Amino acid sequence: MRSRRQYIITKDEVHGYANYWLEKSLRLEYKGTKCTASTLLQVLLIAASRTVSVFAACRDLANGPCDQTIRNALEATLPGITELERRLNRSLATELPKALFRKSRQVAIDLTLIPYHGQPYEDENEIYRSKPKSGTSHFHAYATAAVVHKGHRYTLALTRVEKGEKMKVVVQRLLAIVRRRQVKVRFLLLDKGFFSVEVISYLKRARLGFIIPAMVRGRKPKPGKKATGLRAIRKKKNGYYKHTLTGEVGEKKRSTRVTVCVSTKYYTHKNKNCRKKLLYVIWKVRLTPREIRETYRKRFGIETSYRQMNEARIKTCTRDPALRLLFVGIALVLRNVWVWLHFKLAKGKWDDEPRLFLELLRFQEMLLWIAQVVGTLLGAGQRQGIELAAYQRLTETD
Repeated sequence: MRSRRQYIITKDEVHGYANYWLEKSLRLEYKGTKCTASTLLQVLLIAASRTVSVFAACRDLANGPCDQTIRNALEATLPGITELERRLNRSLATELPKALFRKSRQVAIDLTLIPYHGQPYEDENEIYRSKPKSGTSHFHAYATAAVVHKGHRYTLALTRVEKGEKMKVVVQRLLAIVRRRQVKVRFLLLDKGFFSVEVISYLKRARLGFIIPAMVRGRKPKPGKKATGLRAIRKKKNGYYKHTLTGEVGEKKRSTRVTVCVSTKYYTHKNKNCRKKLLYVIWKVRLTPREIRETYRKRFGIETSYRQMNEARIKTCTRDPALRLLFVGIALVLRNVWVWLHFKLAKGKWDDEPRLFLELLRFQEMLLWIAQVVGTLLGAGQRQGIELAAYQRLTETD
């Protein structure tokens, strides 16, 4: 048997970090006859690590409470959704890699939509409407702010997005949380969904640099008529061009002066050499068109963050937006634990650019470790077979 000294970190330590981050900030206080706050958190951890529902997690635990007990405990102990969001954000920042504070960083702001096929729980504004995906145009929407460092995205802020909510308000909420984390913002990388006069005007007033992919607008070229607006700029060579954007802010039309970067992307498709013109609205960013394109391309890695989030998001069919927010928050916290562990074990971790070794601990492997530790505590996999009482209850005839 190997000595613990041969390991730089163990399964128990990884589970301890995840448990501490959530326990410290969520402050779930519940004292039931069959379930305590500690047991409740362990069930949530194993459900998230295995990407199953609370029911499926409880079914396989010989020494754990039933799923209804867990639901009752969550209903009794969870705070209001605003307070829950605040606690989850505090949990995301339990430990921040010190390398993030040594200089200003790029911060990516994005919107993730989780398809929803049910009815609102209490208010219609709970359901966000967007283009159809996965057979529905209804979603539970969440916006995140993540600092981009060494190819890693460390989530700093999380907030719900309701139906009809202005993107400017969402950006303001996220930036307020980022400022409290004392991470210096070099410039922002925003999703195309934030391309609007209102958001751009706000960021300019806040003196924050940004790169936003432009949504091509303007008249299409017709016989005897030239293209106008951004369509006309897209025809130009790589470079920077001044443009006036016009849009509705509230009930009034506003305009703002912006710089549009034109950058050409070359790629191969079906053995053919192709090219595509990309437009970006920029401000207070001094890079070449190629560097603008390559810098923004790194932001697409945030989609990997959402994929990993879904690998640790508890499955549910509940209509309660607070529970859905909790499950998304737990997944993001577990992912932050994984990122923080790599920074903690990095070579030259005190340098501005430490070297990470992702092959030593993949995200799925970390989740497996957590599930194994919780399973040992609560007796996962100790069921001997189908219980007689359950069989008789399901097969009895009227």
